[in-house]
Amino acid sequence: MGTMLSVKDLDVYYGSIHAIKGIFFEVNEGEIVTLIGANGAGKTTTLHSISGLVKPKSGEIKFCGTGLRGMEAHKIIRLGLAQVPEGRRVFSRMTVQENLEMGAYIRKDGSIQKDYENVFQRLPRLKERRRQVAGTLSGGEQQMLAIGRALMCNPKMLLLDEPSMGLSPLLVNEIFSIIRDVNQSGVTVLLVEQNAKKALEIANRAYVLETGTIAMSGDADELANDEKVRKAYLGG
Repeated sequence: MGTMLSVKDLDVYYGSIHAIKGIFFEVNEGEIVTLIGANGAGKTTTLHSISGLVKPKSGEIKFCGTGLRGMEAHKIIRLGLAQVPEGRRVFSRMTVQENLEMGAYIRKDGSIQKDYENVFQRLPRLKERRRQVAGTLSGGEQQMLAIGRALMCNPKMLLLDEPSMGLSPLLVNEIFSIIRDVNQSGVTVLLVEQNAKKALEIANRAYVLETGTIAMSGDADELANDEKVRKAYLGG
């Protein structure tokens, strides 16, 4: 199981604000790795740096051996790295089917139809609503659509940014079940999540971000039982 994503000595600034301070972490092929931390810790900025939406000042980001720093976002997607953004960001005036088509816009191969079938099999609610306008879906359904749209890129790795945000506990469980299922189908996952308890339940390993630095790291089970983590993030 080789290293799929490697981030080393990453520094990101917003003007004079040093948002990410020399962080280092890795994601191995086939894993679910989670970044947990409070609001403002730098979790989303880290994801945006990887996917090309934010330009780091220094450091190294490698995906399957290819350096990503400075690469444009659409080229990063073509390497097999797809992001499910915070807040879903579906195309609200397009149908479910059209949103999925947008996810496949970079594809040149002939297996797109098979991927539609795979997405509908994994997310049957999308099949039922394929002609429905995305803006009329519930929050949970929009999150499923955002995941399905990313899967249409046929990615090697999914970056998920706060997939449980604004959802009821029942829907949170459903979304996390979908994430686990996607991972078991062969897609590596990097998960940013404020719901640390749920994230640690499905992750193999975890990193704790505090004010732009990695404060702790280790096996997800170990961190879930760590007293500091429990007090700070798990309500215990």
